[in-house]
Amino acid sequence: MIRKAEKKDLSRIAEILVFVKRIKYRPIFKNDDYSFKDLQVIKVAKEYGNPKRLDNTWVYDDGIVKGMIHIEGTEVAELYVDYFFWNQSIGADLIEFAKEKFSVNTLWALEKNLEAIKFYEKHGFHDSGDRKLEEGTTEYLIRMER
Repeated sequence: MIRKAEKKDLSRIAEILVFVKRIKYRPIFKNDDYSFKDLQVIKVAKEYGNPKRLDNTWVYDDGIVKGMIHIEGTEVAELYVDYFFWNQSIGADLIEFAKEKFSVNTLWALEKNLEAIKFYEKHGFHDSGDRKLEEGTTEYLIRMER
């Protein structure tokens, strides 16, 4: 069910990223220009078309691509599950896959995204105490490690 992402997955990956970011981040950032002008499926698909980025991306695919994880070294760079498939253990499968296959041990999460923080804590990560501003915003990210 989890496999390396391919070019054929680009539009689906972009759909997942765009819609989940709008759902989860718009209430935090309150930036409609970013959410509805900058954050566009075609633009995101092109960004993921970069071979380096695509090579480090894996998808959960049971006939439908339902989630994705982007890994950089031992860091989870991104983990997103399509909103319509939340609470079906897809995110859990992706994070456990990354822990087992790539020994991921760190990630950054938005400080105000309490649902994500609880999810990562459930999977063995904890707040390291390190914080940084999300680029171009006034919101903080926290580094989580295991």
